[in-house]
Amino acid sequence: MVKIILIALVLLIAAGLIILGINTFKNREPEQINIVYWDFWDENLIRPVLTEFERTHPNTKISYTSQSQLNYRTRLSTQIKEGAGPDVFPIHNSWLPLFLNDISPAPSNIFSLGDYKSTFYPVAFDSFVASNQIYGAPLGIDGLALFVNTDILSAANVAIPTNWSEFVSGATKVTVKDSNGLIKTAGAGIGTTTNIDYWSDILGLMLLQQQTVNLKDPSPETGAEVISFYTGFITDPTKKVWDVNLPRSGDMFISGNLAFYFAPFSKVSEIKVVNPNLKFKVVPVPQLPNGKITWGTFWGETVSVQTKFKKESWELIKFLTSKEISKVFSVPSARVDVAAEQSQDPIMGPFVNQGPMYKFWYLSQVGTDGGINDEIIKIWQMGILGVLQGQSPQGVLSTINRDSKGILTKYGVK
Repeated sequence: MVKIILIALVLLIAAGLIILGINTFKNREPEQINIVYWDFWDENLIRPVLTEFERTHPNTKISYTSQSQLNYRTRLSTQIKEGAGPDVFPIHNSWLPLFLNDISPAPSNIFSLGDYKSTFYPVAFDSFVASNQIYGAPLGIDGLALFVNTDILSAANVAIPTNWSEFVSGATKVTVKDSNGLIKTAGAGIGTTTNIDYWSDILGLMLLQQQTVNLKDPSPETGAEVISFYTGFITDPTKKVWDVNLPRSGDMFISGNLAFYFAPFSKVSEIKVVNPNLKFKVVPVPQLPNGKITWGTFWGETVSVQTKFKKESWELIKFLTSKEISKVFSVPSARVDVAAEQSQDPIMGPFVNQGPMYKFWYLSQVGTDGGINDEIIKIWQMGILGVLQGQSPQGVLSTINRDSKGILTKYGVK
């Protein structure tokens, strides 16, 4: 009898401990999730969005820091390699080769390939998907558009160009020179590297518009032709619309002394702040006959391989890129289902309407990336300056092709 009582007591105590353990587990506070988020948005804009995410994810807190784009890539890479840095952060759409080992792909139950393809423009897939893994998702879409000074064009009775032939004709017609032949009103900011904003992006656009061109190894005919066309806006007397001694093209446009200026959407706010009285329109870039190719340069949100909160970090990105939230940022949306709402906007519309046509390569001027873009751009810059100094486009292209192959191999671009 005593033995039976002892066994019963042991079982009772064990049951009590189990119940106590269950209650303790139930009362235990859920794990606190702290996500460090870097981006370029003003905190006054992004904080209400992050607060809404925190409201729907009660155990999650977002620590946000607004970053400068200057030397951003090298600062970011250094921190990640040191095991520090943010959990969620943007990378440029040309940076995937630089970050493949530093970022974590999206779980398929958060972003599936099918949903991704149907949600974003094709250039997002080309930029952030590798080996059927999604490594980034864009909030907005951006690229080159043509900014047009409408007063200059009206005074010269020149129509806004839609193709390169009209562009050359219009830019030549509106160019004004003084008695010494010096340009006072420039037709277009194009032709060199030293005082042209986004010159490498413009050159990349021209190369991609050749359609059959292989940017890893442009043919002598196609590549040399593009180089000749680009530099011809300075070297060809019949279409000289720019000069190496002029101020920067952005400054010329803002001051009202430049008719055609290539720039991304991100330049709009600066123009309006510096010269709110400037009358200008934004239109799609010129095309070759039957062409539909534009130049994309934008950012995508990614997740660090070092994060302890991979799932929650990707849930944040999913939230930020959702249809309603994406409209909060007042930029051209990367989502195709927002295009109808934004396409009629006089400034955002041209960028949105170019969305299906964006392509990219490693000639994007994004601050100083200290990597593949900077190194490829330097090679092309030496080539363009060489042609302006009298070298042959064919000889220059041969050097560009040789040196580019080494850089592409270095960064694992096949």
